[in-house]
Amino acid sequence: MHRKPSAKIGSIGVTQTQLAVEAKLGWLFREQPTEDYGIDAHAEVVDADLVRGRLLALQIKSGSSWFKEPSPDGWWFRPDVEHVRYWTNHSLPVAVVLYHPDRERCYWQLVNRETLIETSRGGWKLLVPETQVLDREARAPLSQAAEGDPYTLRIRELRLARPWMKMLIDGTRLVIDIEEWVNKTSGRGTIALGVDNEDGNDPEQLVSWTVYLGLSSYAEVVPKLFAWANVSLHDETYDDAEYDDYPYERDDWGALHPYMNSSGEVDFYRLELTLNDLGRAFLLVDQFATEGPRQLTMHRS
Repeated sequence: MHRKPSAKIGSIGVTQTQLAVEAKLGWLFREQPTEDYGIDAHAEVVDADLVRGRLLALQIKSGSSWFKEPSPDGWWFRPDVEHVRYWTNHSLPVAVVLYHPDRERCYWQLVNRETLIETSRGGWKLLVPETQVLDREARAPLSQAAEGDPYTLRIRELRLARPWMKMLIDGTRLVIDIEEWVNKTSGRGTIALGVDNEDGNDPEQLVSWTVYLGLSSYAEVVPKLFAWANVSLHDETYDDAEYDDYPYERDDWGALHPYMNSSGEVDFYRLELTLNDLGRAFLLVDQFATEGPRQLTMHRS
């Protein structure tokens, strides 16, 4: 009996993927049974030595034949329709891993609605980027993927924000207080969501986050964090702002900007939220999913 070369190459690919997952990502690797159902192994995320049950399913392909269709950014991988159906309905996020025997490297790509491309003949293709090597740089994107595919994550974000959307519908004024450390390259700051009770006091804080946005603009990032609302200046706060005391140039200020700076170190913003079309649409969908096909109503305009 002779062992087929393809079996040897396939085994090497699984071994090299295991080494990358365990040594470079610092995660757990569990090879699955040999029956080919489209998943070869599971990778379990480990954060600070804590195993939290977040898993990725891996389909591993090994050999030069998987790299015969290059693109400017990597290689095209063409799965069959049955595998695509299986992966997209899988309970775990799925990643394809291609092992290049000459380079001795593993390249990866997630399988989801954003990465799959339907071909003109009804098949599917997936771009595996040359930049996506299975090494330490892959920890962050794969860890995030283990939380769920992008569609699921976005729906989850809306569900988590549902109580705040309902507060806006009921007429509560919600504001965002931001403290941005402007001289920190880390983009360190805090974002707090609170209720303006319109009593002349500071907002009643509901929740706060410490963030590190790097060189990203707070004025651009914050509206994306609250995608279900329109974000504008809090009128009362900005009416009383003394911009002449602001220590920096303000020529590039857009619609959202600080109302105060402390000691040249910290910018302060106070922004107000109003429910937008996305928030209203989500509440209607949520009401339908919760109560069934009854009369759908929105209480305030």
